[in-house]
Amino acid sequence: KAEIIAEHPEWLSYDFPPELQALRIARKYRGQRQRWFALRFLGTDHDIRLDADPHPEFDAWRWARLDELPGLAVSFKRDIYTELTRAFAPFASR
Repeated sequence: KAEIIAEHPEWLSYDFPPELQALRIARKYRGQRQRWFALRFLGTDHDIRLDADPHPEFDAWRWARLDELPGLAVSFKRDIYTELTRAFAPFASR
C-alpha cells in the first residue's frame, strides 16, 4: 500500500565490520549493495505486518522523521542513511 515517488540514482553499499565476521551471514557475504526508493505510504498502521514473513528481519517498527534515520542505524550503515536523508529530504518536507 505504497507508491514510489523517487529512486536514489546510485546503488549504495556497505561492508560488514570485522567484529561481525563471525556471524553466519558475514561469513557468507561481505556486505550488501542496495537500491533505494522513497515511497508514499497509502495504508494505515494496521497494514504494517512484521509477522507476515516466517523469518522477519525486524521485530518492531515506529514512525520517525527522516532526519532521525542516521542516528537509528547501526554504525556500519550510517553513511548510507545519511546519504538517503540528504537525497530524499525534498520528499519528506511535503
